[in-house]
Amino acid sequence: MSRIANYPIQLPAGVEFEMTGQAVKIKGPKGEMHYNVHEDVEVSRDENVLSFKPRKESKQAWAQAGTTRANINNMLVGVKDGFERKLELVGVGYRAQAQGKVLNLTLGFSHPINYEVPEGITIETPSQTEVVVKGVDKQAVGQVAAEIRGFRPPEPYKGKGVKYADETIVRKEAKKK
Repeated sequence: MSRIANYPIQLPAGVEFEMTGQAVKIKGPKGEMHYNVHEDVEVSRDENVLSFKPRKESKQAWAQAGTTRANINNMLVGVKDGFERKLELVGVGYRAQAQGKVLNLTLGFSHPINYEVPEGITIETPSQTEVVVKGVDKQAVGQVAAEIRGFRPPEPYKGKGVKYADETIVRKEAKKK
């Protein structure tokens, strides 16, 4: 049984919540998001408090209720504050530069990498070795950050590559003779 579904959500100030049938629309200062609630989940609203419960008593329904609660909570946080992931480029000559909707990466290959930024995501480069991915959708921000990291994941011997700002690379010892 999901314990997450038992915790109600307090609607933050400045965020509009609208539900018609199983469709949820959340609008805030950072943007607008839509979500379709699973048919096994019932969402009820009292004043500014959202509560979630399954329509039938089964393990699957409780899991869907917890997932729905977590997704709607992430949407509320996203439209109010937004999400961001920071990446660092470690290596000699590794550079990043944001130009409009394209991120130009130089990662030690024989060619530069031009990454097209998806809709709803903004990318900033405060310095040549830092990339900040921002957006309202938590899943989309994480996916874009993972795709950028995937171009050159950090390697364990020298620590070179694209890594998350809070990630620690476990280093290996070099081969001995």
